[in-house]
Amino acid sequence: MKLTAILGPTAVGKTNILTNLGEKFEVISCDSRQIYKYMNIGTAKPTPEEREKIPHHLIDFVSPDEHYNAYMYRVDALKKIKEVLNKGKIPIISGGTGLYFDAVSRGFFEAPSSLSLRSYLKKLEYSQHGIIREILKDVDPESYVRIHPNDLKRSIRALEIYILSGKRMSDLIKSQKTENPYEFQIIILDRDRKELHERINTRVEKMIEMGLIDEVKNLLRMGYNKNLNSMNTIGYKEVLEYIEGKVDYDKMIHLIKRNTRRYARRQIIYFRGYKNAIWINLSEEKNPVEKIKKIIKNGFNE
Repeated sequence: MKLTAILGPTAVGKTNILTNLGEKFEVISCDSRQIYKYMNIGTAKPTPEEREKIPHHLIDFVSPDEHYNAYMYRVDALKKIKEVLNKGKIPIISGGTGLYFDAVSRGFFEAPSSLSLRSYLKKLEYSQHGIIREILKDVDPESYVRIHPNDLKRSIRALEIYILSGKRMSDLIKSQKTENPYEFQIIILDRDRKELHERINTRVEKMIEMGLIDEVKNLLRMGYNKNLNSMNTIGYKEVLEYIEGKVDYDKMIHLIKRNTRRYARRQIIYFRGYKNAIWINLSEEKNPVEKIKKIIKNGFNE
């Protein structure tokens, strides 16, 4: 069965598109930050009003101090997809976390990891720019070709797997025995860079106005440690620095905007790895909702 995924960088306008698709659709969120409870403003969760227009699943269900990973997401997402289909509705996978989408669409393989090795490889790359890609080309040429040259994180991960296990990541992907019951047609939403950056800057300012600083303070009052993985989220970590007096108010806002723009760029680089995806530029497309509905309809009729 063919399903649809609507992916895109932060602030591109995914929620607005989704809420206008119609009542027969439900969203399976694909966002590694919106899973956390009590973290609403900084993760730009859809509002209750938006969730009334179109139900969203897999948001707001993990405590900030709970462990959650891509494998767990795969299990939860496949379960929710089945539930939505059983109701006679059409599930749409949507979000900006490529790793989560890969887990549900391509399967998931267990591979060793080492934070100390990863840290060493990062330092090596910073001291000898380009060395990671050179080594990866020698030990795992397929991963070298598949991973975008600017995607340092995935390049390091592929090399990390090879060093720790002696196995190529490309071979592990081929040998994985996970059954994937669904085929996905992928729609990627994009905008002209200047417009996307302006939207990011505006969103950050709105988050501050809505009370992002108080949201972070409340998390601390609830006993959630600043060193938690959940708190290492753009918006939250910069506010924490402000609360601790490490940066002033203006610097905090500047850092959130800058880091969000950089994150959006990394997301776009990641999405370019989906070779058969349909890209829709929301800066140019006059009626994106109708275009997406047509794509979805054609996909279900194939």
